[in-house]
Amino acid sequence: MACFLVPATEAIVTTTIKKVIEKKEKAPVSVEVDLGKGKETVQPIPFSRKLKWLSNMLWGGSVLLAFEHLWHGEVTLYSPFLTAASNPQDLHAMLHEMATTGVSMAVLITVVWGGMVVVSNVMAKKALVKE
Repeated sequence: MACFLVPATEAIVTTTIKKVIEKKEKAPVSVEVDLGKGKETVQPIPFSRKLKWLSNMLWGGSVLLAFEHLWHGEVTLYSPFLTAASNPQDLHAMLHEMATTGVSMAVLITVVWGGMVVVSNVMAKKALVKE
């Protein structure tokens, strides 16, 4: 019904934080690394770019879910946009779905992103150790 609103809200927050961090970050420092084919210049991935990964994942999932809900008639293009908001009994079901399904989707996406960040950090450290 409205589970896509939770990841969309997290996407708004992460996009805002990313913009603030981008302004505060300094230019990345280049490091020369020998990757076996000769020396190459490598720049560490800034945290703002890693936050952009999370933001893109959240926005993409939210848009796809919103389209799916629109397709099934749970969301309309006229007021009330959420069809469950027109009936008090459906409103309770909608809030329950947001609290369970929406939150678990947002948490899962964030956990997957955290795994991506850990893997990228490990790969960067291995490249620097080989130097």
